[in-house]
Amino acid sequence: MTPKWRELADKLAEQIKAGEYGPGERLPHIRELVDAGEGSKSTVHAAYKALEAEGLVTSSRGHGTVVRQRVPLKRLGIDRYDKAKWRDGDEVAFIADRVASGRAYRRNEQTQTVSLVEAPLAASEAHGLPAGAEVYARARLVKEGQQPTHCLTSYYRAEHVEGTRLVDPTPGPAGRGGGFRVLYDAGYEIDHMKEQIFARTATADESKLLQLPPGEPVVELHRTTYTADGTVVEFAIGVHAASRFAWEYKFQVPDSATDKENPQ
Repeated sequence: MTPKWRELADKLAEQIKAGEYGPGERLPHIRELVDAGEGSKSTVHAAYKALEAEGLVTSSRGHGTVVRQRVPLKRLGIDRYDKAKWRDGDEVAFIADRVASGRAYRRNEQTQTVSLVEAPLAASEAHGLPAGAEVYARARLVKEGQQPTHCLTSYYRAEHVEGTRLVDPTPGPAGRGGGFRVLYDAGYEIDHMKEQIFARTATADESKLLQLPPGEPVVELHRTTYTADGTVVEFAIGVHAASRFAWEYKFQVPDSATDKENPQ
């Protein structure tokens, strides 16, 4: 049975996510909720402490409990895949975003499950596989504190990852350096990528998984990762809560006329 304080915390969290309490707005005093029949003083206090632990509110003497000003996470473009981050260190992509955003993180905020599945159409096309071919699917859910930010499923050809820790069924991250480091150690160093993004309405399952407020859309990402010789070593589909990210890209501006004059 769910404790009364948890029910109240979930109710208030939904109200915050739905915009009933905006950033900087004070939640009712504990006595107000007690008088409204929401529970005892200890119940309301425990609910507020849970909201604070989940990063939704801040509490201070004289100001009460206030909804946090939430700046969207930076979802980096090129910089999140810097080889020095994952090859030489342990700064996998979601951690690179947190560091760039000045936000705290724990490695266990990304979990994974791995299974051998029939490749979705987009994955089989990306890998050049026939319809119905089996691939390894590595599904991750990433949270910030208790709040999910996005989910991402990567699809790999069996011959690229068989016997590596990428297909270890044990829940949790893929180990130091993440999936790209595993591919690197297996002889498949990533070289370039193609990313496609588009917004759409969330499905009921996605709204539940990502704890979305009613009506919030998602941003879907398709990422194709290649080695230098053009071999596709990963095709990934990500679903991101639209309000929790600001997408940031930094790149050299091309000059195709100069490129033609100075061929490599």
